[in-house]
Amino acid sequence: MSIEIKGVEKSFGDFRALKSIDLSIRDGEFVAILGPSGCGKTTLLRLLAGFERPTGGEVVIDGKVVASSSNSLPPEKRHIGMVFQNFALWPHMNVTEHVRFPIRNHKQTPPEVRKQEKARIDEVLQLVGLEKLAQRMPHELSGGQKQRVAIARAIAARPALLLMDEPLSSLDAMLRMDMRREIQSVHRTTGTAVVYVTHDQGEALAMADRIVVMKDGEIQQSGTPQDIYLRPQNEFVAQFVSKSNLIPGSWQEDIFVPQGENIAIGWAGLEVAESFRQSGHYPVRPDQLELGQPGPGMLRGVIANVQFQGKEFHYDVRTDRGQWEVISSSSFKLGEEVSIRLPQAERKTNVRYVSQV
Repeated sequence: MSIEIKGVEKSFGDFRALKSIDLSIRDGEFVAILGPSGCGKTTLLRLLAGFERPTGGEVVIDGKVVASSSNSLPPEKRHIGMVFQNFALWPHMNVTEHVRFPIRNHKQTPPEVRKQEKARIDEVLQLVGLEKLAQRMPHELSGGQKQRVAIARAIAARPALLLMDEPLSSLDAMLRMDMRREIQSVHRTTGTAVVYVTHDQGEALAMADRIVVMKDGEIQQSGTPQDIYLRPQNEFVAQFVSKSNLIPGSWQEDIFVPQGENIAIGWAGLEVAESFRQSGHYPVRPDQLELGQPGPGMLRGVIANVQFQGKEFHYDVRTDRGQWEVISSSSFKLGEEVSIRLPQAERKTNVRYVSQV
């Protein structure tokens, strides 16, 4: 199933939830829609599902317009499966009955699935690891087991598109890690296209083939997890996904000089996006910075906060240019003065060191 979202807009009264969204989703692709609360990601998912009608633009599935400002194909005719944030299980149905329901009631269920209903139920329950819990009622299941039932129900009728709306947000940290693997396994096994809405950067980076980052109803950047994390195109993506520090300074061609008196260092910036050059910043992730003993011509800071995380320390370092986050395996004390370096960029080009007064 190929999906084309063309110039889609959605307004609720005077509020524009989506602003001219253009997005293509390939058959079998796992796309994560990532952004903070209120950015429009759930509205976009509801438009794909058929729960909302766009104010402008259109949604095209396999060459057929299924949604526009004048018409919208209902959800039951779109051959989709959906997993909700709150599981949405029926209390009077056991696990098997939940999986059977879409096979019998979805109009788009393939004929071969209907004919081999029991075999399909057994196959799906085995896929999500619930074959031994087939007769359990929802109140007899753990949170992780309930979410597996919701996924099994969503894929039972072999949908061409699986929509997932923050399905792991109500689970604890350990269960979320387990369910990430389950969802990846389901995707690999079924080959169904997945659109996964989340505000959790870790989930998107871990599972998706492609990440679409949204803010205020607009797409900020779309690309592979590596592109989004390593090569952000603007300040919002850099800080929201990569948790980058935005170091102020000046650009001299492809060399960046951090702001400060008598700074005698320069950083290579060949892969830094043009938007950062225009704003006079350099995005640096916390794990890229290196702390050491202070010296002449170096960036300096003071340890303002320390969090021990087992194999590493998370520091807040106060500088004349703001407070930066640094992740390091080295131990420093609260209030200790340190130097701050970006050795990766310094080594990469053998930069000629420049001075800024």
